[in-house]
Amino acid sequence: MTNDYPAHVGAAGRVPELPPNAPRVKPNAVARWFGRTVLRLGGWRLVGEVPDVRKLVLIGAPHSSNWDGVWGFAAKMALGLDIRILGKDALFRVPVMGWFLRRLGVIPVDRSAAHGVVEQAAAMIRSADTFWYGLAPEGTRKRVERWKTGFWKIAKLADVPILPVYFHYPDKVIGVGPLWTPGDDFATDMARIRAWYAPWKGKNRGTS
Repeated sequence: MTNDYPAHVGAAGRVPELPPNAPRVKPNAVARWFGRTVLRLGGWRLVGEVPDVRKLVLIGAPHSSNWDGVWGFAAKMALGLDIRILGKDALFRVPVMGWFLRRLGVIPVDRSAAHGVVEQAAAMIRSADTFWYGLAPEGTRKRVERWKTGFWKIAKLADVPILPVYFHYPDKVIGVGPLWTPGDDFATDMARIRAWYAPWKGKNRGTS
């Protein structure tokens, strides 16, 4: 894995076309325009290649600010990419909130279920024709010494690759990294992925 991005990248707000197998939301020109406009006004650029695969686990880091969600959802809207995120089922009990979260690609999950969130997420991926599942592996905006293991376990159970995406605030870049196939040892894999993320700096901190 390399962590370089092109010296010359597109202007802020410009995004690539999705490859054939990447999951798409229902075509909406207004939503895509809005996402590109938010990125352009914020000065953000998207770099790297979107992989041409039907299923994967997408991780985003460093996650150090609520602004990450703003730029991340703007990029999602600009691309027209269908990325699913699990949220507490209690949030969906308010009709307007539930409708809005579903529009953003958030799926309700029962955190008290006996089979657990990891199993629920992996089952959703396995049963779908296309499914990109996204999460923040740090699990919080604060600096942590250890990342949560959920993303790795979900990818292993669902037998899908992991796609690392980073926020680099100094250059206002959202970067798409290379696909990564998890191995048999979590500690080894985690050391590798943390090393890859080391150069990228979030709004308030890095990952190391």
